[in-house]
Amino acid sequence: MKTISNERLRELMASVRHTRVLVVGDVMLDQFIWGTVHRISPEAPVPVVELERESFMPGGAANVARNLTALGCPADIFSVVGRDEAGRNLRGLLIGQDVSCDGLLEDPKRTTSIKTRVIAHQQQVVRVDRESRGELDENACRRLLVAVDSALHNTEAVIVGDYGKGVVTQLLLDELKTRCRDRGIWLSMDPKPVHHLDLSGLSLITPNRKEAHELAGISDCGKHADPRSDPGLKAVMERLQEQLQPVILLVTLGEQGMMLSQRGQKPFHIPTMAREIYDVSGAGDTVIASFTLAIAAGASPEEAAIFSNIAAGVVVGKVGTATATAEEIIESFRTQTLPVE
Repeated sequence: MKTISNERLRELMASVRHTRVLVVGDVMLDQFIWGTVHRISPEAPVPVVELERESFMPGGAANVARNLTALGCPADIFSVVGRDEAGRNLRGLLIGQDVSCDGLLEDPKRTTSIKTRVIAHQQQVVRVDRESRGELDENACRRLLVAVDSALHNTEAVIVGDYGKGVVTQLLLDELKTRCRDRGIWLSMDPKPVHHLDLSGLSLITPNRKEAHELAGISDCGKHADPRSDPGLKAVMERLQEQLQPVILLVTLGEQGMMLSQRGQKPFHIPTMAREIYDVSGAGDTVIASFTLAIAAGASPEEAAIFSNIAAGVVVGKVGTATATAEEIIESFRTQTLPVE
């Protein structure tokens, strides 16, 4: 049984304030339209949402960055947005949440991606996406790499956020691998199987169960009651370790928690910390942000997994694209036991 002490958790929370992490990848603006439903439309069998308010949050890699600053970590975002109102709105939101935006570049040929979620009675009714998916050209990619180079000298870790919107190209990823390897910088990535990239040689990859099966090319025959005894999941993790050779493979399993795998070691399972699940939007962003931050602050892989599991448990208990603060993590740890096997 592995766990983490309250004293150790507080040590890590103190260390993250002196740890710098860069986030590179696809950013987007998350729009939330909040309302209530009292009737079904006479035009079609759909609910009529009466608008009460709307709000905006940074999404995609921008949400990874705000998860870092919510925990007290200095964070920089590197991406490309359109020269439009959504891009300006996103920049303002990030600056307001202490994310450095010097690496948020504008490209008049692109539009800033917007995801609009309609929420009624704490439940998402529908989502509308307006987005760019075209791949960055080489000139734009080189501009982005120049911006990243200027910030790497005092950085402990880099997180790549690939959401399939075109910013993360093979050229960008290969150059980041080389730069991080040469400087001894930790490099994490949450992969998207539909975006066929060479993911070998990364420090950390954090696919969910569906993504892990797709990356491994193995059909999912269904969840086992106990992930530790799931032969399909075991085969997937073994294949990903063999093919991609990450330092750490962390597969998130939703309500079943997460499974951590290190080279040459037996995987171990961390059950979910969530008491109630209201919204899983952005939970993966929280996992990769908090795990990478903990590692960069000196945590062991097991400690980082426990830390990120606590953070994710806080976030899914909120509605919308949310973050976890240091105080919330400490409080959640204080009021719950940590079964880790």
